[in-house]
Amino acid sequence: MKTELSNRLISLDALRGFTIAGMVIVNDPGSWSHVYAPLLHAEWNGITPTDYVFPFFLFIVGVSIALAYDKRVKANESKQELLKKILWRSVKIYLLGLFLWLWPDFDFTAIRWTGVLQRISVVFFVCGMLFLYTDWKAQLRIGVGILIAYWIVMVFIPVPGIGTPDLSVPEKNWANYLDTILLPGVMWQKTWDPEGILSTFPSIVSGICGMLIGRIILDVNDPYRKLTWVFFWGVIMITVGGIWNWFFPINKNLWTSSYTLYTSGLASLGLGAMILIVDLLGYHKWTSLGRIYGANAITAYVLAGMLTLVFYGLPIGGQSLNDAWVNGLHELGVSLKFASFTYAVLYMLIVFIPVYILYRKKIFIKV
Repeated sequence: MKTELSNRLISLDALRGFTIAGMVIVNDPGSWSHVYAPLLHAEWNGITPTDYVFPFFLFIVGVSIALAYDKRVKANESKQELLKKILWRSVKIYLLGLFLWLWPDFDFTAIRWTGVLQRISVVFFVCGMLFLYTDWKAQLRIGVGILIAYWIVMVFIPVPGIGTPDLSVPEKNWANYLDTILLPGVMWQKTWDPEGILSTFPSIVSGICGMLIGRIILDVNDPYRKLTWVFFWGVIMITVGGIWNWFFPINKNLWTSSYTLYTSGLASLGLGAMILIVDLLGYHKWTSLGRIYGANAITAYVLAGMLTLVFYGLPIGGQSLNDAWVNGLHELGVSLKFASFTYAVLYMLIVFIPVYILYRKKIFIKV
């Protein structure tokens, strides 16, 4: 049993990697017509395990910022230079998001300017800037202020032409209204986008929550006292998010304030459990897939996006590869949902191969 934590948390790398692997599985079933309910996003209000994945990653982004930049700030590295590097990395991540949307046809007349990588880039930049120029108390105030302001706007302020917001209907809220009039290009749901303009603000708070937990990891010396605080604040966030759900429903598409806190609380508990099992008790062999995926997380996500050209476009006997897999297994007596699930797992394992090669060669692509 270890009595202290090393400077680099194996648990955080593993959790990041397992999160990316989860993203690949939920994004790439053999058939969207046959998917187990927990592997689908909630249609609107409510939450499923699939809805944990994206906010977990943004939470991890926040923790990683705290751990990566704390020593550099304390070493009096130029904040201006650090901010330039953060900005440049954000731009690269954003451009990768545009690339994946355009791939493989590159139809520039139908660009979706928002998306998963685009949101990650914004959260990384804003949180990085906050970490460099504010302390944890200011970050806490900003995070709380954003969540309360977002709640007031989304629930109480009338929407032009609609009136009182109706959060049971996708088209009757401020997020949809602003996307409709301000967001250029293609939207994921035609009239609104789950990674739209207004909902990006609370998603930044997911990153801020990660930074605050990262602050605890950095500042509390005793490892078990550290864990106590990580678990404590995880429970607090889940509880507040659950109570807020009564007044501002948990909703991934709108990234509601209740959703932000509830998922950040779960991520905090998940990270705490990983730190205990992996970093303190030393049980880390089972985390190999996560650590390898986590070492080149963005690269793995981009590879998964690019391989859709093969996995959903390669013709096999007059049908696509995914249909051939699902139908072939079904003819052997396998249920359609399980066949679809095995295809998603296969997809994830094939993406793992190039990531594993990079890991073995100690090549870590810093996007």
